[in-house]
Amino acid sequence: MTATLNAAPETCHWGYFEAKRPAALTIKSGQEVIINTVSGAPNCLPPEGFHVPPELYDIHNAGPPPLPGHILTGPVAVEGAMPGDVLKVDILDVALRQDWGYNFIRPLAGTLPQDFTESYHTNIPLDAERGIARLPWGLELPLAPFFGVMAVAPPPEWGRIATIEPRKHGGNLDNKELVAGSTLYLPVFNEGALFSCGDGHGAQGDGEVCVTAIETALQGRFRLTVLKDRTLSYPQAETPTHVITMGMAPDLDRCAEKALRQMITLVSDRAGISREDAYVLCSLAGDLRITQTVNREKGVHMMMAKDLIGG
Repeated sequence: MTATLNAAPETCHWGYFEAKRPAALTIKSGQEVIINTVSGAPNCLPPEGFHVPPELYDIHNAGPPPLPGHILTGPVAVEGAMPGDVLKVDILDVALRQDWGYNFIRPLAGTLPQDFTESYHTNIPLDAERGIARLPWGLELPLAPFFGVMAVAPPPEWGRIATIEPRKHGGNLDNKELVAGSTLYLPVFNEGALFSCGDGHGAQGDGEVCVTAIETALQGRFRLTVLKDRTLSYPQAETPTHVITMGMAPDLDRCAEKALRQMITLVSDRAGISREDAYVLCSLAGDLRITQTVNREKGVHMMMAKDLIGG
């Protein structure tokens, strides 16, 4: 049976992660769950004529967030998950929940924080049937929706942390490869794992350079499975064709090093070859890509074709 978790003031946490936040829903390992999300503060709302999920107004009316950041739906507890396990997040479907998105440029933010001195807000109509976004100058941009934020609860000793920086529990990964049909693997730090998601994106380029993508409300259908026979210290992912390792740090060089070290280990284990040979294969066939450059903790992900390492 598929469970459903709707966005509401009592099921959303705005701006923060915290291990002690109670679960909004509990499911069995391997069960599917539909999670509805919303996005945006009051200054992000579109002009009249667009559909705004009514629960977004309810969340706004409940008061400002304790920390600046994203509106996340959750957490979802998964029975049997314990610290040291891995949560397998199969992303089965991602769908639009509204006919608009938005993008902001903010002074002193983004990849070029000094170059744009005025705030710039763009409302972007979305056509779900045609799968396009209509940009203000007339361009029709193909949609490729995904969740910018997917995470388990962080280690309890971290206390309350912002949703902005991606870390080892996942969070604001902003990895555009994580569309429907992909799988995310997250290390578990708390009983139940406590999975949350949000920060819906209609489309995004690698880098997300002006801080925002096409921010919008999404519905996700996930299968959440506890893996007892796998250890993981950092998020990893798979698409139908590639495995993905990730690195997050304030410096892109450190990000690349983290993603590469993980890929060497993954390739060595999966292909049954030495670390030296895995390092060679990463140089010959692995792709380092900049995930994002705007979340204080920047991101790099490395991709390797599965058919090169045994499927």
